[in-house]
Amino acid sequence: MPPTQQAIIDAAIDVFNEDYSASLEQVAAQAGVTRRTLHRYFTGREELLACCELEMQRTCRLALTQALDSSTDPLTQLENMLYAVVDCGAKYSFFHKLHTRPQHRGIPHAGEADYDVLHGRYRRIVEQLQAKGIISPHITAEWVKMLMSGIVSATIHADSFGAVDAAHVKQFAWFSFSKGIGL
Repeated sequence: MPPTQQAIIDAAIDVFNEDYSASLEQVAAQAGVTRRTLHRYFTGREELLACCELEMQRTCRLALTQALDSSTDPLTQLENMLYAVVDCGAKYSFFHKLHTRPQHRGIPHAGEADYDVLHGRYRRIVEQLQAKGIISPHITAEWVKMLMSGIVSATIHADSFGAVDAAHVKQFAWFSFSKGIGL
């Protein structure tokens, strides 16, 4: 992908994550290009959003796969998953926002099989930790996933606003998440 096209996608993810109704002019300004240049790569908002979604899927899928493959210990895997999505930053946050919008259609068949495999691995980790009594059996895997998403969103916002020392932001995220699931 040409660097300018990647810069536009990255800018769009940041801009639309903060304001989904932002204009293409705002995206172009964030990317440091003109609107005309933006349209050399994307015919309009829908095409740009579709490319953003593909980029977010690719980036987050890779990060989560690496986190899951980082250890055979389920607790370490879960912690590394949290750190991976924090590192994905706005890409994870915007991807999550897109997928929780009532009118979201998604990209048909784009990474669905990979998502199902990752989600199955994540669910098994939660179930293993519940079987060991590490995670409370009173909460579901979906609740743990939603809690993680909330912690990640708070972490990303705290980091972007400088509200927390960057050296400690992941520690705070893990502490908050781990206490929320009963560790």
